[in-house]
Amino acid sequence: MCGIIGLFNYSGSDLPQIVERALETQKHRGPDYQDYEIIRPGSAIAHNRLSIVDISSDSNQPMFSNSGRLALVFNGEVYNYLELRNELKADYTFRTKGDTEVILAAWEKWGPACLEHFNGMFSFILIDLQSSEVHLCRDRFGVKPMFYHLGSNGAIYIASEIKTLWSMGVSKDMNASVLAAYFKTGSYGLPDESFWAGIQQVPGGYRASFKMGADEANFKVEPWYNFVERIQNIARPQNESDIEERYLELLRNAVKLRFRSDVPVGFNISGGLDSSALLALVHELFPDNRAIEAFTFYNADSRYDELPWVEKMIERTGKPLNKVLLDVQALPELIQRVSDFQDEPYGGFPTLAYSNIFGVARSKGTIVLLDGQGVDETLAGYDYYRSDSQNLVQGVKTPPTRFACISEDLQAKAKGSEYPNPFKDGLQNKQYRDLFFTKIPRALRFNDRVSMMYSTELREPFLDYRLVEFGFSLDQKYKIKGEQGKWLLRELMNHKLGDEVALAPKRPLQTPQREWLGHDLRDYTESQVELFKQHAFTEAKEVDKVWEKYKAGENDNSFYLWQWININTLLAK
Repeated sequence: MCGIIGLFNYSGSDLPQIVERALETQKHRGPDYQDYEIIRPGSAIAHNRLSIVDISSDSNQPMFSNSGRLALVFNGEVYNYLELRNELKADYTFRTKGDTEVILAAWEKWGPACLEHFNGMFSFILIDLQSSEVHLCRDRFGVKPMFYHLGSNGAIYIASEIKTLWSMGVSKDMNASVLAAYFKTGSYGLPDESFWAGIQQVPGGYRASFKMGADEANFKVEPWYNFVERIQNIARPQNESDIEERYLELLRNAVKLRFRSDVPVGFNISGGLDSSALLALVHELFPDNRAIEAFTFYNADSRYDELPWVEKMIERTGKPLNKVLLDVQALPELIQRVSDFQDEPYGGFPTLAYSNIFGVARSKGTIVLLDGQGVDETLAGYDYYRSDSQNLVQGVKTPPTRFACISEDLQAKAKGSEYPNPFKDGLQNKQYRDLFFTKIPRALRFNDRVSMMYSTELREPFLDYRLVEFGFSLDQKYKIKGEQGKWLLRELMNHKLGDEVALAPKRPLQTPQREWLGHDLRDYTESQVELFKQHAFTEAKEVDKVWEKYKAGENDNSFYLWQWININTLLAK
C-alpha cells in the first residue's frame, strides 16, 4: 500500500518542485522510499512506497517493463501475483519477486484485459510510452483511491489524496452540491465525486485513459468491471450443503491470500459475527502462529463496549489481543488530527477509535491488518434489508440530519439520491446500492485514510470479488431468516463458534458519541456549535434551537452534530 502521483501536460518550469512537494505531502502513505520520473517534458509520475511484498530495493517505483515500453506507479496489492507470475514467466523474465512487475508483465501480454485477472486492491497509473497513452485503473470496489483534476490549461493532476492535489496547486473550494446533499441525507457523494469542486475520482471498477500531449477532450472514463453481468451469468451449486462448502472454500482462500506478506500481519476484531468469523478462519489456517496479533478498541462504557465479547472469542485461540482505549479527553485533538488526514467528512467516534488501532499496530511492528468489512452488504446484514426503510444511518429512530439548519441557498443545490436498480430483486438492488454507491465506498474511504495516516495497510478478505459475487447472487433464504441477516455465514460459523456468536443480533459498531457530545464534551460541542453558526451557509437561529433541544434530552442521535464538527474541522485547515 503506497501513494501515487501523476502530472501530465504541465507547461510550467517548476515540475520537479511540484512533484517533490506532492511526494512530501503524502509521505505517510509510503515512508520507506519515494522517487519520481519525468517521462517527457511536462509529464511525470511519482511514488511513495510502503514496503509489504518484496521489501528489497528491486521493487522500488516508478518501475519500467523489461522492454522499456511501459512505466508504472502502483498502490495496493495483487494477492494472486504468485499464480499470475507462474502463468506469465514463459513470456516475461522477472527481475523482482513482488506484484508490481506482475502488473507490467500482465499488461504487456493482455493489455487492459489484464485487470480481470487481478484479485486485489489497486489503483495505478500505467503509461504506454510507445503510444503515449496513460491509463488510470482502480480495483473493482474502489478499495484504493484515485483522485484527479483536469486543469483549465490542459494539465492533468492525479494523486492518492486530495491534500496532495492541493499541494500541486489545485484550488480548494467546496463542492456545493455534494455538501448540500451531505446535510440533507447524510450522503457522501457519488463514486466519481469528492467534497471539493474540480476534484473527481475514478470510480471503483473503472479505467480512465488519455494521451499525453492531447487536449482535455481526449480524457475518457469507462467501466472495466461489469458486476451486474457477472451476477446474471454466475454458476453456483443448487444444493444447500454444496453452497455452504463453496462459500467456505472461497472464504478460506480469501483469508489465506491476504496473509501473503513479507512483513507482520495481524487483524482487527470486534464482538460481532464478521470479525469473529475472521478470527475463526485465521485460527483454523494458522493455529500455532502466536505472532499473529489481534487488535480491538474499547471505550470503558458497558452500554456500548464489546470488549467482553472480544475477550471471550480470543481466548479460544491463544492469539495475543491488543486492547486500545478510546479516551474521551483525547478526542478534541484526535478529531482534528484525523480530519487532517481524511480531507473530507468522515464517520464519527467509531472511525476515531478505529484510527487508534492502526497507531498501536504500527508501534508494535504489525504493518498489515485484516478486518471484516463487506459481509453486511454481500449477505444482507443491515436491518433495513428486512424492511422498507431508506434510512442508511443504523441504530437511530429520528431523522439523522437537520436540513433546516442550512441556508435556503445551499439547500437548493442538493441533488436527489437516486441509484440504479439493475436487478429484478428488490433486496439485490439495495445491496447493489450499498456496495457501489453508499456503504462500501464510504467505509473504504474512511478506512484507507485512517490506516495510511499511520503507514499501515488494511486488507479486507470479505471483499474478495469472488466471495462478493457468489454471496450476492444467492437466493434471499441464504441471506435472511426471520430477523437474522447474513444467515449463510451464521450457519457456517455456528459449527465453529457456537450459537452465542453465530446467532447474535446485528449491532452497529457503537461508541458513547451521543452521550459524550452532550455531557463529557459539552463545552467542546458548544464551541463547535458556535463555530458552525459562523459559516455563511448556516441558519444560526435554527442551529441554536436544535442544540438547545439536544441538551434538553431530544438526542436520539448525534449524527447532525457530528456533521457540523466535521465541516468545522475541514474548513479550519
